[in-house]
Amino acid sequence: MVSASKSRRARKRHVQQELFRRGGKRKGAGRKPKGRRAGSRHEKRPLVKPQFALHIVMRVVAAVGNMRRRALYKAVREATITAAVRERIRIVHVSIQRTHVHMLVEAENELALARGMQGFTISASRHVNTALAVGARRRRGPVFADRYHLDVIKSPTRARHALNYVLNNWRKHREDQQGLASTWLVDPYSSGIQFPGWRELEGKDFMWPIRETYDPLIVRRPQSWVLREGWKLCGPISAHDVPSKRM
Repeated sequence: MVSASKSRRARKRHVQQELFRRGGKRKGAGRKPKGRRAGSRHEKRPLVKPQFALHIVMRVVAAVGNMRRRALYKAVREATITAAVRERIRIVHVSIQRTHVHMLVEAENELALARGMQGFTISASRHVNTALAVGARRRRGPVFADRYHLDVIKSPTRARHALNYVLNNWRKHREDQQGLASTWLVDPYSSGIQFPGWRELEGKDFMWPIRETYDPLIVRRPQSWVLREGWKLCGPISAHDVPSKRM
């Protein structure tokens, strides 16, 4: 009897050890990114503080097509309204390009940024899919790649470069040379019309007038020093500048 009892206990320990060795994290496990440019690598996000500016790039999936269309502009505008009402993040500037969206954002911490970006992404996706409806059939599926790119801006030099890069990004992609956008000094698919720091506005008491048929994107005044005042230490930004990739 004693011998049989010891044999059973030994077998149980053997089974538990086998199960333990086969469990745990496996290399290569988890959901894989989709698409040719499926967002950023899943690395740890950098530290977010109120005094930092955040440059965010959101890639659009190929099935959505060109984002520089009036209906899709309105869809993104609705998402900026949602972000402004919820106040989890402060969207300071937005630039809508054909395949991606640039944003300059401020947030109190990593949690506020995560929740704010989640809300913005859901709202923008819902409105974009509605705008792309065929008849009564609403489009379904993702609008943005699985993860956005985040760059934390701490210095005046990088803040000036980020402002120039985001607001003049259309000139980098030569969108200023075609269509109705070519009649504008600043990109109509961005918040550039609301930027008070243009070199062309120096010495003037008023901003440029907004056309009656144009509804600007909803953005907020910056609270971080680098976006509010610091960038000015590195020189003015012209509406004619063509930004480079170098940060």
